Amino acid sequence: MAHEYDVVILGGGTGGYVAAIRASQLGLKTAIVEKGKLGGTCLHKGCIPSKALLRSAEVFATAKRSEDFGVMTGDISVNFGKVQERKDKIITQLHKGVQHLMKKGKIDVYEGIGRILGPSIFSPMPGTISVEMNNGTENEILIPKNVIIATGSRPRSLPGLEIDGEYVMSSDEALEMKTLPESILIVGGGVIGIEWASMLSDFGVKVTIIEYADRIIPTEDHEISKEMQRIMKKKGIKMITGAKVLPETLVKDQGVTVSAEVKGTVKEFNADKLLISVGRQANTEGIGLDNTEIQVEKGFIVTNEFFQTKESHIYAIGDVIGGLQLAHVASHEGIIAVEHIAGKNPSPLDYHLVSRCIYSNPEVSSVGMTEQEAIETGKKVKVGKFSFRAIGKALVFGESDGFVKMIADQETDDLLGVHMIGPHVTDMISEAGLAMVLNAVPWEIAHTIHPHPTLSEAIGEAALAVDGIAIHG
Repeated sequence: MAHEYDVVILGGGTGGYVAAIRASQLGLKTAIVEKGKLGGTCLHKGCIPSKALLRSAEVFATAKRSEDFGVMTGDISVNFGKVQERKDKIITQLHKGVQHLMKKGKIDVYEGIGRILGPSIFSPMPGTISVEMNNGTENEILIPKNVIIATGSRPRSLPGLEIDGEYVMSSDEALEMKTLPESILIVGGGVIGIEWASMLSDFGVKVTIIEYADRIIPTEDHEISKEMQRIMKKKGIKMITGAKVLPETLVKDQGVTVSAEVKGTVKEFNADKLLISVGRQANTEGIGLDNTEIQVEKGFIVTNEFFQTKESHIYAIGDVIGGLQLAHVASHEGIIAVEHIAGKNPSPLDYHLVSRCIYSNPEVSSVGMTEQEAIETGKKVKVGKFSFRAIGKALVFGESDGFVKMIADQETDDLLGVHMIGPHVTDMISEAGLAMVLNAVPWEIAHTIHPHPTLSEAIGEAALAVDGIAIHG
């Protein structure tokens, strides 16, 4: 028996289930097809579990220096089994919450693998979905007026450094480690690599990062990268930049050994484990794209600004279309796609206004252009920078490394970008994001009264610093 829907969503991750909820709100009969668990990568293998581990590492690192706060605790140790239990408990609680939202929205959930069929007896256009059910029952046939592909992504590996789960891991396998290694090599010093390096170092693991670019977190502002490198070095993390890993040199024998070419010299590295952190690839295989006219470039589905593919009734959102592979981006893409389906004429997403976060210790957050990007577009810029060392709340926290950097157009005073590194800056970036959305200029941010003592005072001071009038700097 076939089931008819207004919208069927392939993938129940953050983008998929948020799109489903919005579709339900707009009165569209909606179904989700999910081969694993609702919540997808973000809830089960990404955002939430990694941040749970990062929090435990942060608590351990703070406890080790508790005497600095006048708290005498004696010997401190990590029970990594308990750390993992806490992570799993958080995931379970949030998973139940998503399941509840599906029931509340009367959204049908099919647990299985969905595949788009070509023109058939059910529809003259491609888009009918055949679901191979996980429970082994007969395939379900779904006949939607519209389809949203939200199948997400998975960790990318490197040829010759295939993941075995024991010595060579991706973040998926690392999240399930039963015990902490004594040492680890991390190939890739981007966002995920830095989060894992920070976490494992705080847990007491000896960490070495091997990064192909000439600096870590190369997509961030140069000054942010430089400050992160300084702090990571202070934590005892070794960072090798401008390094090309040579996969053919990999040896696995009670640990891993691999060589890399660094500025013309081949150097050997060894550790207990090796973590591959070189980005993610879209899940486009096996979902029936070959039965459609949908275009794929460099492994990602091509869409227009409303996330329509070449098949106008089939949309795609989230990691599967590339771009900013962030959960909050996928959610907003899903909402726009659904509102376009419903004829609500949504505005396209301005990716320039998306806030980006790194949950390392210290944290990094940013929105808008880096100083280098602004200069490369031909703009004359003025920059305000303010250190957390002059912020009372940061000193009270015992976390005063880092700064807030604000970039403005010298001619128009327009705010171009805000970049932060320091304590809890991922919770502070939304103020800058709102300022960008509202086209605020630095003096308007400076005239917003930031309460004292708070970490957010650094934003107000950085705004004043743009015009050289910071009060405490």
